[in-house]
Amino acid sequence: MIKKIAILTSGGDAPGMNAAIRAIVKSAHCNNIETYVVKQGYLGLYKGDIVKVNNDDIEHILNLGGTFIFSARFPEFKDIANRKIAKKNLDKLGIDALVVIGGDGSYKGAQKLSELGINSIALPGTIDNDIASTDFTIGFFTAWNTIVNSIAQIRDTMNSHHRIGIVEVMGNKCQDLSFFSGISSDVDYTAMPDEVLTAKDVARIYEISKKNKKNSCLILVTEKTYKNIHEFASKIEKETKVVTRATSLGHIQRGGMPVPMDKYIATMMGNKAVELLIAGKSSRCIGIVNNKFVDYDIERALDQPRTNRTEMVRIINKINR
Repeated sequence: MIKKIAILTSGGDAPGMNAAIRAIVKSAHCNNIETYVVKQGYLGLYKGDIVKVNNDDIEHILNLGGTFIFSARFPEFKDIANRKIAKKNLDKLGIDALVVIGGDGSYKGAQKLSELGINSIALPGTIDNDIASTDFTIGFFTAWNTIVNSIAQIRDTMNSHHRIGIVEVMGNKCQDLSFFSGISSDVDYTAMPDEVLTAKDVARIYEISKKNKKNSCLILVTEKTYKNIHEFASKIEKETKVVTRATSLGHIQRGGMPVPMDKYIATMMGNKAVELLIAGKSSRCIGIVNNKFVDYDIERALDQPRTNRTEMVRIINKINR
């Protein structure tokens, strides 16, 4: 029987992580299980920065963006000697289960700890939506909402000056943020990492936008599609003789109060994590598939291919013309 659960957030922060922590703590306490939080992810686990928490400690965090227990990159966790130190830190406190909230790298850490005897469950916390075993990740909806609002504001100023705008969003080569934002925003074209636009391509798109009596042209791109979007904007301006401005939305996409959908997903996943641990399951990750909350073996989840949005993006780009 699980008696003590620890929680950590790892990798990039995502809106809704705090909601997941809150759900885990509250669900655990309903089942008379003590809860602890690990500060700064796997780095904090290695250092032994582990603190006991109660319901009173997490009541205020539902609407907070980011992660109130902090996160950090710790690639050294790949070393089994460091993982064994982390396990000793958990053992000292009698903690027999761990819930990890993060991306695929965080999943791998949870899997490795399971191999050392720590009951581990992973939740998908990343704005990129780049975990194949779930339709949506914690934080994706909030980032998507932020991008759509930002694009509307950028369009306003591009319209005011008859300019071309390039908007770069996060995704780490995953197309989901740009794909979903492109569908729900007034952009003229969504560029993909596997189909890179040239300045001449943008010039043709700009001419189409003029024929459609638009006052500006807006191109949406996923990060890492171009080495430097400001240099790309300069090439477009040289090609079109139209003032072109590039905007990288950057970390604004990670921050802010989570939207209701992210809070819902996080809460349901947090509760399911506790249920799985009580049932004696380990090395599992949780996802939402076809509106149902499911769990997979972590290794199987990591082997699943991501959904390729290329053809769907082509359809949207054709419609937008």
